[in-house]
Amino acid sequence: MTDTPSTQNRPGSQEPVIPRVGTGVDVHAFGEENTELWIAGLYWPGERGLSGHSDGDVVAHAAADALFAASGTGDLGSNFGVDRPDMAGASGVRILSEAAAIVRAAGFEIGNISVQLIGNRPKFSPRRAEASRVLSEAASVIVIATTTDGLGLTGRSEGVAAVATALLYPVV
Repeated sequence: MTDTPSTQNRPGSQEPVIPRVGTGVDVHAFGEENTELWIAGLYWPGERGLSGHSDGDVVAHAAADALFAASGTGDLGSNFGVDRPDMAGASGVRILSEAAAIVRAAGFEIGNISVQLIGNRPKFSPRRAEASRVLSEAASVIVIATTTDGLGLTGRSEGVAAVATALLYPVV
């Protein structure tokens, strides 16, 4: 048997280490004029920001929720909800970093997180590598983007959404 993450044996055991997968989704409407836009850990000057308790970073929030789903450690609301005044205005990078710490403390290591940003703006592709680099300081994140061909709230440019999948491995 080859030692790969999906078949690596636990010490003294022939049982494979089974990875855990979680999905996270986040959606935010565009907020008031003159709010800053933060998506994928990056500031987007000249763009209207998103509404939300924190900075509204849908990419970081979806990634954090995917980590919580895979590890069974709650969700974004139960870990960083509006009942926590210290999270008002918190950056998506802070939320993702703290989520990664929570799942690591629960006995998991992060394989990777794949996130797809959905929206018409900002134009994401020129900053894709920068976004993945910034978010990977908190957890191993790859970000891609798409539009919805004019359909739905993202197609009407009323907001943006993100869908994430996280792969975790139990630490044994």
